[in-house]
Amino acid sequence: MRENRGWEVFSLLTSTEVYEERVVEVPEDVQLTIEGDSFRGYTLKAVGPKGENTRYLKYRGVFIEVGDGKVRVYTTSPKKKHKAMVGTFAGHIENLITGVKEGFEYHLKVVYAHFPIKVRVEGNEVIIENFIGEKHPRRAKIVGRAQVEISGQDIYVRGIDIEECGQTAANLEQATKIKRKDPRVFQDGIYIVKKP
Repeated sequence: MRENRGWEVFSLLTSTEVYEERVVEVPEDVQLTIEGDSFRGYTLKAVGPKGENTRYLKYRGVFIEVGDGKVRVYTTSPKKKHKAMVGTFAGHIENLITGVKEGFEYHLKVVYAHFPIKVRVEGNEVIIENFIGEKHPRRAKIVGRAQVEISGQDIYVRGIDIEECGQTAANLEQATKIKRKDPRVFQDGIYIVKKP
């Protein structure tokens, strides 16, 4: 069984037929560098106007090449999983480039019917006080380098990493989840209203 697997990996490396390919354009104001290979994984580093970000991508049989202002992601395997990973890698690279060029922003709204919710940032946490009249404040973690800005009933989560911003926004939404009550009646909470 091991011999077959070895030949399979060898054939991936030596095969010249490309079964799936995606090309991602790199803007002029973004510098993208790549290190590694398909076996050890690729470390992509993007530097742009908003800052710099890195991403580690690894899937054997999926190859990444950078050159001439383009990133080429392709596979020499006819398998569905390899073809699917080409699209996944291309999506991650696009998000990496967009993050350092424009950044990402999630817009959330604080909604309450009776008890006014007080929201404030404290260190790497968002403190939610007086939620449905609770005495104990609820907390939501700010992930990584995401920035949280509170403006009245609006909360903005900004950053260059879409996963950090998305997880921070999700943490805020989950922190105000009401359990064991009718959600049609108790609609207080913090809700994502706009995603990037």
